[in-house]
Amino acid sequence: MRFLRKTMKQKVLLVLLNHYADWEGAFLSSALHTGVMPGGEIKYEVHTVAPTPDAICSIGGLRTLPDYTFEHMPKDYTALVLIGGNRWNSPEAEKVAPLVQDALNKGKIVGAICSGASFLCSHGFLNNVRHTGNGLEQLRQWGGKQYTNESGYVEAQAVSDKNIVTANGVGYLEFTRELLLLLSANSPEAIDQWYDFYKNGFVR
Repeated sequence: MRFLRKTMKQKVLLVLLNHYADWEGAFLSSALHTGVMPGGEIKYEVHTVAPTPDAICSIGGLRTLPDYTFEHMPKDYTALVLIGGNRWNSPEAEKVAPLVQDALNKGKIVGAICSGASFLCSHGFLNNVRHTGNGLEQLRQWGGKQYTNESGYVEAQAVSDKNIVTANGVGYLEFTRELLLLLSANSPEAIDQWYDFYKNGFVR
């Protein structure tokens, strides 16, 4: 009798704080959960990580019950993605810094959008990569003396360099595209088609 081996999906972890920007991770989550293109291979599963096991609420009023807490998150994940919002300068956000450091030490992919990118800047994580965010001035404010790579700032919706992807708060489609490419979620051609569809829609 022949047995089919079930392919284990790789984990992508979305880090959410209270008052998170629900739209910033929605396209990435759906593309990974259902596949970039209809009928395509689904390689990943998305899980949420938050400070506590209690439900958190987004800026848009959506309540999310996290899959994991910072203290009890899996080790076998592929990417750690910081979703922006209004709490990345709070004490609870500081608990994320060692998680990012551990991810980078182990060569995992790290994504950060909006104030999540500002948070990376404030801890020196952007000092050796090309990056973007909510404007150079905001990165200067958040980073202070920790930010030593102004020359690496790129005025773009999203930037991917090495294993770090950053984006500004309205670059969620570009952010998703760059992460899908880095994750090899599908072929570059299929990912470009996905991006074109959501960027431009049915009507030209």
